[in-house]
Amino acid sequence: MRSKTVCLIGGSGFVGRHVASLLCSQGLSVRIPTRRRELVKSDLIVLPTAEVIEANIGDPQVLSESIAGCDAVINLTGILHETTKGDFQRVHSDLPRKIVDVCRANEIRRLIHVSALKAGHDAPSEYLRSKAAGEQQIRAAEASMVQTTIFRPSVIFGRDDRFLNLFAKLADVAPVIPLACPDARFQPIFVEDVARAIVDNLDETQSYSKTFELCGPKQYRLRELVAYVCAIRGLRRHIIPLSTRLSYLQASILERLPGKLMTPDNLRSMQVDNVCEGAFAAKFGFEPRALETIVPGYLAKHSVDQREDSFRLRA
Repeated sequence: MRSKTVCLIGGSGFVGRHVASLLCSQGLSVRIPTRRRELVKSDLIVLPTAEVIEANIGDPQVLSESIAGCDAVINLTGILHETTKGDFQRVHSDLPRKIVDVCRANEIRRLIHVSALKAGHDAPSEYLRSKAAGEQQIRAAEASMVQTTIFRPSVIFGRDDRFLNLFAKLADVAPVIPLACPDARFQPIFVEDVARAIVDNLDETQSYSKTFELCGPKQYRLRELVAYVCAIRGLRRHIIPLSTRLSYLQASILERLPGKLMTPDNLRSMQVDNVCEGAFAAKFGFEPRALETIVPGYLAKHSVDQREDSFRLRA
């Protein structure tokens, strides 16, 4: 049966907005529960078939009401840092369990879950271990005839990402960049390619009970990515690779600052190479776009200046 109405949990986030847009472009009705509707409605209510509802999805009853009548559920929720102890458990493991429970109760037979590359019960970081616990909860749904698919993306880039944009902001103000874990490896993937992989497999029966890794076409060391960002910003910056000990010292300091730019748990995640095994196109039938073809369009200095000029003209 083709899905007609999809509940997009985490639909107001970076990836969620792209998934919602693509679903709506295909004529599907999309229900997006969020805690703060007023903060996101300008991005989402313009979508012709999207319904943004204010809801606390941590409450099982509210969650059940949010997905009632839907044909499928896509879970995109995730956090990189804990505000309070136990947040990883609550968001990455407890919430998937609640989603599975309400899918069973509402007889929803399709569930897609976005996890993280290298999630594992024996992973070095709490982030990756909690992601693995969430995957275990999702797989348990299959015993109740809920058809599941899990996606594990590497770091995701795009105009509003919190990865490359962060390094661009640092490069703008810091002539020297002390870099923790400079040799950590990543295989970044474009947000629109992630969205396409998810939406293309919504009703694809061959994706049932499967887990897919999502990566772009090229691997990079962290220091290479930072140097690339500086280059396209037109800035000459000195990158200082930090030792393991200094990396953890830096992370411990940053963890205590507003915004938590980095934590020791983030560093533990980077101990595992964040790269995929196997070719992307062989699984999804299209080629993921290279970082170099996308990033200059939103990080190059001239593109930022042009965008600010257009805002001024509109004002």
